[in-house]
Amino acid sequence: MSGSKQTADDKAADGKKAPVRNPFRKAGGFREGTTIIVILGLGAIMSVMSPYFLTVENFRTMFMSFAINGIVVIAMTLALISGGIDLGVGAVMALVGVAVGSLFLNLHMNIWLASLLGLVLGLGIGAINGLFITKIGLSPFITTLGMMQVVYGAASVVSQGMPLPLQSLPAAFKFLGRGMIGKTGLPFVILLFLVLAFIFDFLSRRATVIRKIYYVGSNEKSARFSGIDVARVRMGVYMLVGVLSAFAGILSIARFNSASSTMGTTVNMDAISAAVIGGASLAGGEGTIFGAVLGIALLALIQTSLNLMDVGPYWQSLVTGLVLLIAVSLDFLSHRKKRA
Repeated sequence: MSGSKQTADDKAADGKKAPVRNPFRKAGGFREGTTIIVILGLGAIMSVMSPYFLTVENFRTMFMSFAINGIVVIAMTLALISGGIDLGVGAVMALVGVAVGSLFLNLHMNIWLASLLGLVLGLGIGAINGLFITKIGLSPFITTLGMMQVVYGAASVVSQGMPLPLQSLPAAFKFLGRGMIGKTGLPFVILLFLVLAFIFDFLSRRATVIRKIYYVGSNEKSARFSGIDVARVRMGVYMLVGVLSAFAGILSIARFNSASSTMGTTVNMDAISAAVIGGASLAGGEGTIFGAVLGIALLALIQTSLNLMDVGPYWQSLVTGLVLLIAVSLDFLSHRKKRA
């Protein structure tokens, strides 16, 4: 146990409330700075290798490719910081997408009301995850792995394994995923993602309720002694993850005008990769939303670069897997060095 954690335990043992530590002491500078350098370096290389890289259309496409998934990355980062993980974020996207699409297409429900019910569905799935983890005591990995299977199965049942055509969605709803802001050429979904990222990053730096997530992930025992309701914090995290994942699913059907039970199959790994690349630790208690945004930006840049170089999709999957493996290995080695 590190000296800072021991101090918190000592204060708690004396009956005093242990202070919540600065969550950016470890996660802040180095990993984010390194990610920025890698992004700039890869961008410079691609600007030389491809004449299509430094174009407005390429950057718009690249940003569009990670804006929706970036919302899920925010959720995954919070889960990792709390000392947990959620492997079902992609499944929630799929189920909410087909559920909202079915309500609109088959029951002719108002799309905004259907979307609200979709958010409630995501909230409920997150609450179930939280109950299994906090009340029964199952590990987040096992709980969310099982829930992923259940939710994907439910999505297949609702959609009967077929994609739902949603071209008749109202224009105002389509604007969420496909609209442009005035004459700027900036897609609304990108602005929406950036606003959400800014809000959560700001709250994680300023709001005590978010900083409690860091404290719980860093040292659960010390957090209990300091008066933090650990179960309530964890429950809140998984409910928030469910809502954000559901919101991403709703934005997906607005962007693609369709819903499918196979939506979000790669989102889990992309979200974990981005969060870890940006500084989130699988051991919990570390990470920033800004770092996660840099992580998803780097993954999008890598994918775009591979597309411009005509690299096949199977090789792209291989490269993404290697990036995740390297990021997790660096995280593990850094923590092993600290423990030693």
